[in-house]
Formats: sequence, C-alpha cells, structure tokens
Amino acid sequence: MRAVVLRSSSRLGLVPRTLALVAGLMLAVVLGTALGSVSIPPAEVLGALWRGLSGQELQGNDVIVWQIRLPRVVMAVVVGAALSVCGGAFQGVFRNPLADPYLLGVASGSALGATIAIVSGWPRTTIPLVALALALLAVSVTLALAREGRRFPPTRLILAGVVVGSVLSATTTFLILRGEDRARQVLAYTLGDLGFSGWADVATVLPYAGVGCGVLILLARALDTLQLGDLTARSLGVPVERLRLLVVVAASMATAGAVAYVGIIGFVGLIVPHVVRLAWGSGHRVLLPVSALMGAVLLVLADLLARTSILSQVGIVTTLLGGPFFLYLLRRGQHD
Repeated sequence: MRAVVLRSSSRLGLVPRTLALVAGLMLAVVLGTALGSVSIPPAEVLGALWRGLSGQELQGNDVIVWQIRLPRVVMAVVVGAALSVCGGAFQGVFRNPLADPYLLGVASGSALGATIAIVSGWPRTTIPLVALALALLAVSVTLALAREGRRFPPTRLILAGVVVGSVLSATTTFLILRGEDRARQVLAYTLGDLGFSGWADVATVLPYAGVGCGVLILLARALDTLQLGDLTARSLGVPVERLRLLVVVAASMATAGAVAYVGIIGFVGLIVPHVVRLAWGSGHRVLLPVSALMGAVLLVLADLLARTSILSQVGIVTTLLGGPFFLYLLRRGQHD
C-alpha cells in the first residue's frame, strides 16, 4: 500500500515539472522570436502571432516575426525535439548511455551529401535533398553490413556505423581539400545553422520528424521491456529484432530529415535524455515525450545565444554545452 502511495505521489510530482517545461518552451519561443539584430518587444511579438493566426493584416515588425524569426524558431523546436527523442530511443534500444542519433552514420552521410552539392556548385536548394539522400543511404549500408541472417545484433550495428561513418568522413575531407574555396560553407553546415530555415523547409522536415518520433513514442512500452534484456523481452512476447530494426529505421529517418536541412547539431540527442532521466525517470513512455519538450527548449535557446553572440553557429553552442556533460558521464560511469 505504501509503495502504491509513493508511486502515485511520484507521478503527481512529474506533472508540475512537465507543465513548467511547457511554459519554458512557450517563453523560449517568444524570446527567440523577439530578440535579434532588431529587438521586438514580447507584447508586440504576441500581437504579431495573434494577427497572423487570425488572418488579420500584418503590421510593422509582423513581417520580421512571420517571415524571418518564427520559421527559424519553429525549425529549432522541430529539430531539437526530433534529435532528443531519437537519442533517447537509441540509448534504450542499444542499452548504451552514450548512444546518440548519429550513431549509425546519419551525420557522416549527410555531411558528405552536403559537401558534394556545395563543392560541385549546385544550387542551395539541392543541398538538403542530396544530404538527405546520402544520410538515408549511409544508414542502409550500415544495416546491410550489420545484418546477421534476420538479426541485427547491437554490437554489429554500432561497429558497422563506426566504419561507415569513418569512410564517409574521410571522403568528405578529401572533397573539402579538393574544393578549398568552398570549405567555409561546408564547415558552416557541419556546425549546424538554422539561419536559412523558411516555412517550406519546416514543412519538408516536419513529416520526417513527426512520423519518426511518433513511431518511437508508440514503441515506448516495448523499449521499457527491452531494458530487461533480449531473452526476457522475448519471453514476454516482444519481437526483439523487429523492434530494434523499427527503432533504428524510425530514428534514422527523423534524424536524417532534421540534419539535412539544418546541418549537424551535436550533443542534443545525448544531453537531453540523460537530464530527463534524472528528473522524470527512465520509463520511455515519459522519457521520450518529455525529451521532445526539453530538446525543443534547449535548441531554441542555443540558437538564440548563437545569433546574438560571437559564437554564430548553433552547433558550437550545443558542443560547448555537451562536451563537459559528456565528460561528466564518463566520470560518473567510472564510479558506478
């Protein structure tokens, strides 16, 4: 009886924290839209949002809000949520606390695709399309190399991802050296950049992120069972290999769609799930949705810091945050 009461009070304690996180996201969206080279009062931002949503005629700074700031902020919300959910799912399916969404070669494939398009001088609109195609191809090659009959052993998946990522990274470096005059543009992509995000880009990324993350959240209960080990999960009726493949495909699709349009933003998928576990617990039915909220908040604020400081690239901000946290995880693992 006491255990039931404690569990109920613990669940009730999650509600205020989650509501605070939702409020934090709303505040981050307003701040991200208000601050920049031209500061717009928050009240004016809210008025612009109301006029745009209600179909009224836009006035004054409303154009800046709707055509420049808001698409960038919404893209940060979508990408931050997607990377965080995918990171939490990968850590669960591989039972590895240091797994992140780029584990299977998505980032390397995306970077190679963008590099090919940039060095070749193709139009900017083709860059995310080529990056997306190469990211999905990289994951396909990783799955093909890791396959063992009908099984996809976690260790083989990780090793195959490392090999594929290394080969693609070496190819990217070679192309950069051949096209030195465009190296700066490639570097900007590899450090992440939300500056060119428009509503059309958001509309393209949203299906990948939405479908991929939706599938992962639906699989949350099965991911919880998988934490007991493959044998136990099979004995409880969980199709382990099918689950692992489905998680990998869904997470890779969401990640590939995100990085293809905004570049490679590091550490978000590593940091956020761990912070959520500390405050909300490790159950994936809570972990994944809350990670989406926290990832959105983190990336909106990181992008705000990037464009209002000398750091300039959002990937630099997230790496400066994530590097020390990564070292903290390593140090904590030594004492566990």
